[in-house]
Amino acid sequence: METDLAEFEPKTANDRSVMHLLYGLHTLAWFSGGVFAVIALIINYLRRADETNALYIDHHNYMIATFWWTLLWLVVLSPLWLLFIFPGAIAYGIVWLWYLYRCIRGWMRFSDNRLT
Repeated sequence: METDLAEFEPKTANDRSVMHLLYGLHTLAWFSGGVFAVIALIINYLRRADETNALYIDHHNYMIATFWWTLLWLVVLSPLWLLFIFPGAIAYGIVWLWYLYRCIRGWMRFSDNRLT
């Protein structure tokens, strides 16, 4: 019976720094037109694939889900921009606040070594 040593590999300061960077990219995504979020999403998928630590897997999944739910709501609400500019702006503002809340909440929980 073989033992996978990666299961017992402790997390390094670099691993934590990458997670903080990813949360930072997601948090600042609105100021880059979403480019930072796409970059962070790609890294989330790549890092999650090789991850064995439940805390890190949970936070990667949390950031990925936040991104996709946000994109879904932006697409669903986009007709409001075509019909009525003011309701579209309010709807997008609410989505932006929800996204920001999710990023900050997840980041704080990760900093406290807690699952989302």
